[in-house]
Parts: sequence; C-alpha cells; structure tokens
Amino acid sequence: MTTDRFPRIVVLISGSGSTMQNLIDRTRSGQLRAEIAGVVASKPGILGVDRARNAGVPVNVVEKQPLETFGERTFRAIEEYRPDLVVLAGWVHLLKIPPGFPAKILNIHPSLLPAFGGQGMYGQRVHEAVLASGAKFSGCTVHEVDGTYDTGPILLQRSVLVEAGDTPETLAAKVQAAERQAYPEAIAKLLGGR
Repeated sequence: MTTDRFPRIVVLISGSGSTMQNLIDRTRSGQLRAEIAGVVASKPGILGVDRARNAGVPVNVVEKQPLETFGERTFRAIEEYRPDLVVLAGWVHLLKIPPGFPAKILNIHPSLLPAFGGQGMYGQRVHEAVLASGAKFSGCTVHEVDGTYDTGPILLQRSVLVEAGDTPETLAAKVQAAERQAYPEAIAKLLGGR
C-alpha cells in the first residue's frame, strides 16, 4: 500500500448490503480511512446492488452459474478494482483464494467462532442454533478468509448477552449492532490505523 492514497477495499455481497452500507458510511464520514473501490455481488436485483449504485460505488455482478467458473470470474471481478483489502459482507459462497492473490480477505461471522460456524451457518440459522444451544453469550467474529468456512485466523470478536426471551430476531439485532462497530474497527487495525 502506498501512503499517498487511502487503501482500496472491495466488498463482496449476496443480499441486502447492510454491512456494506455501514462501511460506505464510515469511509465517507472519515471514521474509516479507506475507499470502497467497488462491490462484487453474486446476484442481480438484490438490495445491496441498489445501495452500492445509489452511493456511486461501481458494482460488478457475478452470477453463480456456470458454477465451475464462478470462483475464477469472481476473482477477475475483484481484481478489476485493484484492492488492498477484500471484505465479505453477507457473501454466502465459499471463496477459494487463487495462489498468489495479493490482498488480504476478511469476513464477519454472526457468532463467536469457532462456535456456530461452518457450511450453511449464516444469518438466522446461526441465531437459531445459539438459542437452541442455551448459550449465554453470542456475538460476532472478524476473521481472515482461508478458503474454508469460518476457520481463518480471528482478528477481533465482540460478545453480546443472550437474554431470556430473546428470539432469533432480537438476538440478530444485538449481533448486528456489534458487527457495525467490530468490522470497521478490525479493518482499521489491519490497515494500520488509517
């Protein structure tokens, strides 16, 4: 990374883009000293695509089919934006990192990993599993992506109390509030406090 520009972040989305919007807002307010250089979406017509375009952020949609070239096409789209960092923000697909890919890749998961991670564990499924387990705490985990589901080195975690009467929806709201703080903080730390 050079010192004469903000680090370039590429955000990967598969849904509403609320995490992406938080990062856009934080970069534009100066709370996160980085630039959202582009967004790669796995579906056309999702709210996240509209949010990115409304914010003036370039978007590249890479549909999953044909599946055998999905990863290659995804990384071609990422590389078009010349990222210093790639962040997954509701990206629900396994990302196989090509050898020699120069940028770090981060993800945020809605539990305190390693608990409640792995294939198929995202969104409401995680919160339902936390409640079913009787866990007293949940939270979020920012971790590096290593080409498998939710196993990369952990950079930061934030916990929330699971209270009597919590539903998957109320627990999700608490975890999402923690995520809005944790992800920008972890990104800033990784980028050297910029």
